[in-house]
Amino acid sequence: MRLDGFGLFVSDMGKMIRFYRDVLGFEIREDEDTSNVYLIKDGTLFLLYGRSDFEKMTSRKYEYIKGINGHSEIALYVDTFEEVDAEYKKAVEKGAVPILEPTTEPWGQRTCYIADPEGNLIEIGSFNRPFER
Repeated sequence: MRLDGFGLFVSDMGKMIRFYRDVLGFEIREDEDTSNVYLIKDGTLFLLYGRSDFEKMTSRKYEYIKGINGHSEIALYVDTFEEVDAEYKKAVEKGAVPILEPTTEPWGQRTCYIADPEGNLIEIGSFNRPFER
């Protein structure tokens, strides 16, 4: 097996589509009333799936955290420290919830955190050089 991507189970699909498309620049083409968003972002599968649709599909009920979700994060990389600061500022101005302002950590990474409208944590970080796989 290999890791293919990740997904978020969402309550308000329209709001989440607008956030990831309009605030973070993901190329989402689906309508806001869709139940499933499936896209590739920088070679990684990214999925938004309606919670009620998933519950219907699996014939189960699930519990969901309200507020800021401290169980996982989505990590986004930019090439320079300046881009970390600029992307954080731009995202917060467009409606992202600020969690941690840009900070240079002892291990040499400049990082910051925001949250999406449903409380999922998003890190924007850089080691001040292009990303290497």
